Amino acid sequence: MASSLPLLLLVLCSLSVAQSQLKVFNLRASGLPSNILGTTDGYVKVFCGSATLGTTSIRNNDANPWWEEEFTHFKGQENDILRLEVFDSDFISDDLLGVCQRQIKPGTHKHDCFLKKGGSLHYFYTLV
Repeated sequence: MASSLPLLLLVLCSLSVAQSQLKVFNLRASGLPSNILGTTDGYVKVFCGSATLGTTSIRNNDANPWWEEEFTHFKGQENDILRLEVFDSDFISDDLLGVCQRQIKPGTHKHDCFLKKGGSLHYFYTLV
C-alpha cells in the first residue's frame, strides 16, 4: 500500500493562504493653514502597521488639496493601525501638520480627521 503523504503535501501546498488587501484612496484635505510664507504645500505619507505604503505628490499653494494616488497593501489585517501623516513641504524642512490613525476593519469606510496644526484630512479605505 502506497503512502498518501505525498498527495497530502501536494494538496496542502496548493491551498491558497487567505490574504487581506487594504486600499487607501480619495485623500483630500480642507482648511490647511496659511502663514506669512504662503499657503500650505501639502502632501501625505501613508503607513499600515510597520509598512510604508507611499507618499502623495505635493500640492503647492492649496489649502484644500485632493490627491489622485491610491495605496494598496496586500498584507493588511483587521486591527492593523492605518496612519496618515500630513505635511507642509518647505525649502528647509517639512512641517508635520497632523497625524490620523485608526485600527482598520473589513469593508469600505470614510473618515475625517482634524489635524493638530489646523485643517482636516478626509479619506476612504477598503479592507477585503
